[in-house]
Amino acid sequence: VQLVESGGGLVQPGGSLRLSCALSGVTFSSGTMGWFRQASGKDREFVAATRWSGGNKQMHYGETVKGRFSISRDNSLNTVYLQMNSLKPEDTAVYYCAAHNSRLILSSLWDEENYNYRGQGTQVTVSS
Repeated sequence: VQLVESGGGLVQPGGSLRLSCALSGVTFSSGTMGWFRQASGKDREFVAATRWSGGNKQMHYGETVKGRFSISRDNSLNTVYLQMNSLKPEDTAVYYCAAHNSRLILSSLWDEENYNYRGQGTQVTVSS
């Protein structure tokens, strides 16, 4: 099983980026995929997650990104996306994707340790 993130880079404040996370080696009929980030010298922070089971899906966001970031999933590609708009310098971090092979309960979403699989991360730098 492998998670591969892509789409990071350098962007000016106010700009947008879309991160992708491709899951290979397994397909989940129900599951959870999320994004976390870690800025230099800081703890890892929950960014967003999507949970699905059958036809139901839910999205969740950290307080610092609500209204600016959007998580989505393409089931056919086994890929989750993080659309990041109105980026700020404080969004600068390494962004990590995580996946779990079942629908996590809400209280478990915020901790990356609760996810089965984790990616290697992609750097996002917001600077003029």
